[in-house]
Amino acid sequence: MLKFKNSSLINSLSLIFVGLWGYIEVTSPTALIPVIFGIGILVAYYLSIKIPEKKKIFVHVVLLLTILIFFSLISTRLSKSIDAGDLSLLRVIIMLSTSLIALLSYTKIFIDNRKSKN
Repeated sequence: MLKFKNSSLINSLSLIFVGLWGYIEVTSPTALIPVIFGIGILVAYYLSIKIPEKKKIFVHVVLLLTILIFFSLISTRLSKSIDAGDLSLLRVIIMLSTSLIALLSYTKIFIDNRKSKN
C-alpha cells in the first residue's frame, strides 16, 4: 500500500492536472473544483511536513478533503459523465481512482498507527 506521502501527492496532482484538463476542454468554472481540492490537499500535505508538531491536524485535513472530493465526484459528476460517455468519464474515473486509493492508504495508515499504540 502507498505511504501517506505518495498517496497524497498522486491524488493531489491527479486532481489538479485532470481538473485543469477538464476546464480546458469544457471551460466551465465548476471543472476547477477538483483543482481547488487538489491544491488544498497539496498545501495541507506540505504543511504537515514543514510543521511537524501540527502534523496530525494537517493529515486529518488531507483526509477530510479527500473524502469530500471523492463523494462529490460520485454524487454530482459520475452520472453526468456516464450519460455523456466521452472523455469526461475517463477524467472522473481517474480522479475517483486516485482518491479511492488515497482513502484506502490513509485508512491502512490510521489502523497501523492504532495497532502500534496498543
